[in-house]
This record gives sequence, structure tokens and C-alpha cells, in this order.
Amino acid sequence: MLEHFVGLTTAHLADACVRAGVPVRTVPVTAVVGERVAGRVLPAQHVGSVDVFLEAFESAAEGDVLVVDNGGRRDEACVGDLVALEAAAAGVAGIVIWGLHRDTVDISAIGLPVFSLGALPTGPLRLDPQPADALSTATIGEWTVTRDDVVLADQDGAIFVPADRVAELQSLAESIRDTEHRQAAEIRAGRSLRTQVGFADYLDKRAADPSLTFRQHLRAVRGAIEE
Repeated sequence: MLEHFVGLTTAHLADACVRAGVPVRTVPVTAVVGERVAGRVLPAQHVGSVDVFLEAFESAAEGDVLVVDNGGRRDEACVGDLVALEAAAAGVAGIVIWGLHRDTVDISAIGLPVFSLGALPTGPLRLDPQPADALSTATIGEWTVTRDDVVLADQDGAIFVPADRVAELQSLAESIRDTEHRQAAEIRAGRSLRTQVGFADYLDKRAADPSLTFRQHLRAVRGAIEE
């Protein structure tokens, strides 16, 4: 799946979602190991034991990304080095955790991409009943994701998109990226962004029509810096 997003960032993909009318499902996880990972969502709801992860790996396909729902808890770590090792052995491409991890040194040595909300030495001190949908859905932030979703995570966080919209969003994201790269090159060459997007013209038009937004103007000139 990562090949679909070569040269693209979560920011490019988020802007593509806005343009395509797809919900922008992002969360602010941080890279623990690796700069990026992408793959089909392999959901798992953690309730206090690693068995849910082991069960998820039983049905994992090569390149899946384990997406762990631990409710964003800050009082326990739910993924450690053994889970990361087992994930790598099962062909999982990486792990995205809505919660905390531990064993940072060992996880770093393993090298499997891991993204989480942070680290804590304490493991789970509880064992709750496992819900019936523990291996079919995961709630990450305000979003519920399933195996019909794809995740891309990088140093800006993670974004989830429908698997059946990946090709469309990839094309849009590439167009946005190329426009922004061209604009950046022109700024470095001495042509300001204001000049490139006709900002003075926008100000004149807005004075005549206060309802005109900058995004409307950007769409008209194909500026693409906000979406």
C-alpha cells in the first residue's frame, strides 16, 4: 500500500480528502520508530491483554497495519516489544496506537514502524470483557475504522481513508503536491507566493465582494495551498 503514497504526506492526503469531499479522519500520533507506514487497517480493541493482538495476527495479510484502540488512555501502555516482534513476524507493516507504548529501546531496535500517543513504563493493570467487535472495528480519536479503511502515518500524524477511494485520493494528492512544490521553487527563485496566487487581485475583488473567500480565489487560480 505504501507504493500508492510514495512522495506523499498525510498533509497532501488530508487536502485531497477535502477536495474530494471525503471526511478528513486524522489523529495526532507521534512516530516512535520509522518515518512513515501505510497499509490496510487491521483493527484491535485492547481490553488489558495482548491476546487480542495475537488473534488479530491470525488473520493478518502481508502489509496490514495494526491499529490499536486503547481509548487514548494515558495510564497504561498497551503495546511493547513482544507485540512489535510478533507483528513483524506476521508480515504486519507497522502499528498505530491510540494509546501508549512501552519498551521504546527494544521497539526501536526491532525497527517496525510504530506510532503512538507516547510512552509509559506501566503495562495494563486491568482485564475488561472483550467486545464482540474487538477485531472488526477500532475507534481512533473520534473516528471508527475497519478493514475497509487504509491508514497512512508519518511525522505529522495518521490519516484514515476508504480503501475504495485510494486511487482517486492518490491522484488528487499528487496534483496538490506538485502545485505546492512548484510554488515553493518559485518562492526560492524570488517570486513571492502573493504574486503567484494574485493576492493583490484577490484583495481588490474582496473589496468589491466581501463574500469572496480566499479559498474560492485559490480554486479559480489553481493555487491549492489550503486544500
